[in-house]
Amino acid sequence: MFAIIGLVLVFVMIFGGYALAGGKFGLIIKAAPFELMMIGGGGAGTFLLANGSPVVKGTLRDLKRVFSGPKWKKDDYRDLLCLMFTIVKLLKTKGVLALEPHVDNPHESALFGRYPKIQHDHFACDFIADTVRMMTMSLDDPMQVEDSMNRQLKKHHTEQLTNSGALQTMADAFPALGIVAAVLGIVKTMGAIDQPVDILGKMIGGALVGTFLGIFLSYGMFAPMASRMAQTFEEDGQFYAIIRDCLVAYLQGHSAPVAIELARGSVPTHLQPNFHAVDELLQQLPADPLMA
Repeated sequence: MFAIIGLVLVFVMIFGGYALAGGKFGLIIKAAPFELMMIGGGGAGTFLLANGSPVVKGTLRDLKRVFSGPKWKKDDYRDLLCLMFTIVKLLKTKGVLALEPHVDNPHESALFGRYPKIQHDHFACDFIADTVRMMTMSLDDPMQVEDSMNRQLKKHHTEQLTNSGALQTMADAFPALGIVAAVLGIVKTMGAIDQPVDILGKMIGGALVGTFLGIFLSYGMFAPMASRMAQTFEEDGQFYAIIRDCLVAYLQGHSAPVAIELARGSVPTHLQPNFHAVDELLQQLPADPLMA
């Protein structure tokens, strides 16, 4: 919602101010299609030139984040705390082998199936499954497991930020491409230097539209969009940090309630449930998760 309001505000304030100052839109409207073809097309070309297929597809897919916000909402964090409580409790009471059928195929597990959104997130499921699988292979040193999980989190986070970085690269290119379009407009004007002053004025004005559009597209639209996309990645990264905190707390010998309380600190502040809300939520879970 705020992204849409911000975008509307950018257009209204800039073009509204121009109109109130006595500016005429005729010249801009006439020049805009050709300038946008050069600047927008050139920007799209630099985007394709600078990035591989996975980044291009990922960036286009993640553009919706600018308007929809982070993937994980308040209820999703509660679901994850419940899932991790169940997992840690099973590890404490029945051991690692009790979870083996679930981690071998988490995408079809009844345990993960109680939380469909988490089950359909490949990284979350694989992150849990791979770590528990390491425990079955006797890798149970908390520091080693935490280090391994941090490396996975860093790799995943870096790959995500590549998408917002690609959008930022295109935003950075727009002002320079606007100058290129303006220079070409001046070249065109110089070829008609024998024309009357009023015609030359319109040609120069049309050329300057290129500079304006390049800067406008960069700082008024695409750079803020890239920044917003990166913010959503940063916030969503906390979701996976909860998984790490819970499993490391288990390996450190903490009980399931303590592990969940330690992990609750990783929930973004504006989405973080209080202690009593989490405690009430956990009490509603079945006593024997595998029989429920």
